Amino acid sequence: MTDYPYLYYVNDFSGGVCVKECPKLENLTDVKTLVTYSGLYQVDGSYITSDDIAIADYSYNNDTLACTETLCYPNGDPEESFTSYGVNMGKGFSYYAMDTYELMWRCVFTDEARDAVDAIVNPNDQNNLTSVIDTMATQNEQIKQGYSIWNNLYGDLWVARYYILGLGFGAPLVVGFIYSLFLRIPLVLPFMVWFSVAATIAIVFGGAYYAGELAAEWENADPPMYTDDNIKVAQYGSYALYAFGGLLVIVFLFMRKRIQLAMGCVKEASKAILRLPLIIVFPVIQALGFAAFMTIWTVYCAYLASMGEFKTQQIDTVPGLFISVRYFEFSDFIKQCGWFMLFCFFWSGQFIIAIGEIIFAMSISKWYFARDKKKVGSGAVISSIWTSIWYHTGTAAFGSLIIAIFQMIRAVIAYLQKKADEMDSSLAKAILCCLQCVVLCFEKIFKFINKNAYIQTAIFGSSFCKSAKEAYCLIMRNAARIIAITYVSGGVVFVGKMFITTLTTGAAYFVLDNELRDELYSNIGPLFFIALSAWFISGMFMGVFDMGIATILQCFVADEEMYGDSQSMYAEGSLKNWVNDHGKSSEKRGCMD
Repeated sequence: MTDYPYLYYVNDFSGGVCVKECPKLENLTDVKTLVTYSGLYQVDGSYITSDDIAIADYSYNNDTLACTETLCYPNGDPEESFTSYGVNMGKGFSYYAMDTYELMWRCVFTDEARDAVDAIVNPNDQNNLTSVIDTMATQNEQIKQGYSIWNNLYGDLWVARYYILGLGFGAPLVVGFIYSLFLRIPLVLPFMVWFSVAATIAIVFGGAYYAGELAAEWENADPPMYTDDNIKVAQYGSYALYAFGGLLVIVFLFMRKRIQLAMGCVKEASKAILRLPLIIVFPVIQALGFAAFMTIWTVYCAYLASMGEFKTQQIDTVPGLFISVRYFEFSDFIKQCGWFMLFCFFWSGQFIIAIGEIIFAMSISKWYFARDKKKVGSGAVISSIWTSIWYHTGTAAFGSLIIAIFQMIRAVIAYLQKKADEMDSSLAKAILCCLQCVVLCFEKIFKFINKNAYIQTAIFGSSFCKSAKEAYCLIMRNAARIIAITYVSGGVVFVGKMFITTLTTGAAYFVLDNELRDELYSNIGPLFFIALSAWFISGMFMGVFDMGIATILQCFVADEEMYGDSQSMYAEGSLKNWVNDHGKSSEKRGCMD
């Protein structure tokens, strides 16, 4: 249909035919000519020709409806044609030839042409035609508004394109490194962590106090406004929150040493990233690799989708009126190929993530296990890329296969859920929903194990199964440390993403306001794209940061278990101070104490 790029509407369901050019009629309309899927249908008195409205050929579709005198133009009367089966007041499969203008590849009726049709086909009763005209006019006005907004947005993005690239992609990386330096300032990280601990406890006790006061207020209300059951729920909720708050106090007191260790890991991770700046760029390489895969995958999927059989379905919209809807019907073999392509998508995507995590972990571990860490630079990242791809591709492939299988199971369950919705089976929907949750939990668990297994592979060079076993054992015998590092790193990562995005967007506002104030229609468009880009870049940066924290913890545990005393260990800074203050861990080498 590339020779017929414009859409001419034939009903107010947005149905239409493809035409070579939008018609320009000097007389505004020719109501004796109808535009249909089978070409122009004309009765005596029509004056335009097929050259005026060149319509694409739809003859290959056997289900295409064609106009006849009975269906579209009874007795050659324009008024009867308007209520005929074919036109049906703008809800049929044909409509009058009218003067139009082109807008976003659509042929939009001019106001004068609509008025001309109004006067001819329905001169006495305006209600039905007015409704059709109003519907089409509303659609056209929405198109105009959307076109205007898009034009303004596109113009703003073009004017600010260099600022968007610089502030949206370069600035977040600079701010990310500033954030890493910020965490190394004395008292900053402890303040962030312990303030979040205090705030968490305060929120729980505050909620308990509020629930208790609310229950007392309800109980003393005169006249009573709430039932005894409501009052008891508030009271019991208050007691439960007090108990939970007390439990949190005990847990945090018990885990204070582990939290201090977690903060040490965060500081060391910030040092490592500053010494290995190239590691921040690697996610971009990952993204390019995924884009290359998606290009090939999309081409294959497009060819696969084109192998379907083209069919038409008749839908009964109103009594006596059927609308033709075209769709593809696929054979069982093509459907199976579609499931295979979906599995390829899951596995390839997870493989790219897995090989990246191994490279990140190996780069950080090479920095950690160096006696002179100042000599370690971005060369360690390059050597880690080579080592990971040459020796550990199988580990990444096997680990990603496990996650892909879980994702495939979830996709099958989602397909069954859709079928259950069509069957309106409440029991089936409930069972499938539970299964979806269970499989999702297993996927999250194995992602966590895989992440730690990749770190073990990066440190010791072991295979996936052995690394997964060692990672599981490490988690079991360092459960408290893992919980502490998860809590601390989660807060640091979230604050980091907010810090990078907010600071970048705020700086971008002042730059755009000072430099392009008179050239932009609005700052909102460029700022939105800058904020969106900053959020993704910050997520990429903090994802590397999070992997670095987890790697530092495992390196520290391996360092502690292999050497034991602070003089022989590779640990430096906060981690070495932690060992000097608390000594070697008494946890055993087995999977559990």
